[in-house]
Amino acid sequence: MGESIVYQAKDFSYLKGTAGFSDTLLENHFKLYQGYVKNTNIILEQLNLLKKEGKDRAVDFAELKRRFGWEFNGMRLHELYFENIGANNPLDPKSELAKKIIEDFTSLEQWKKDFVSTALMRGIGWVLLYQDSQSKQLFNVWVNEHDVGHLVTAKVILVLDVFEHAYLIDYQLERAKYVENFLNVINWKIVQARF
Repeated sequence: MGESIVYQAKDFSYLKGTAGFSDTLLENHFKLYQGYVKNTNIILEQLNLLKKEGKDRAVDFAELKRRFGWEFNGMRLHELYFENIGANNPLDPKSELAKKIIEDFTSLEQWKKDFVSTALMRGIGWVLLYQDSQSKQLFNVWVNEHDVGHLVTAKVILVLDVFEHAYLIDYQLERAKYVENFLNVINWKIVQARF
C-alpha cells in the first residue's frame, strides 16, 4: 500500500439512457460508487500515516486493514458491473465463452436459469460468473458482501449488483424484473474480453 496510490472514479455517465435504468437510478449508483473510491483513498492515506507514526500495531491500524477489502472491492465490483452493462449485443453462440458456458452448464438456457436463480436468492450482495484459474470451470457465485465469498484465484467474467440500491428506485422490490432487464443490457463484448 504505497503512498503514491490514489484511485480516481471512472466516468460511467455514458450509461445514461440505458434501457430499463433511469438516469436517477444510475446517478445515485454512480455517487455510491464514487464513495467507495473516496473511502479506499482515505483508508490508504490513514494506513500510511499510522505506519509513519509507528502505529502499525495499533487497533486503528488493524480495523482500517480489515475495512480496506470492503471499500476496495466495492470500488472494483462497481466498476466491473458498470462496464458490463449498457449494450444490447447478444452473446455470440459460436464464441469461446458461449462454448464454455454450454460445456459447463449444458446449454446457454441452463446457465441463464442458474444465474437468475442465484440472483433471486434472498439477501443482498453480488452475483458473479467466475472462471476458476486452475480447472477453467465456470461458476455462478453469490457473494454476500464485497469482501466475503469470493473464489480465490478465480477470474471475474460477469458481475450483477443485487444490493437494493442497484434497482429499488426503478423496480421497487421486483428484483426479478431488474435481473431480467440486466440480462437484456449485458455488454457481451466486454464480458467475452474478460473471458
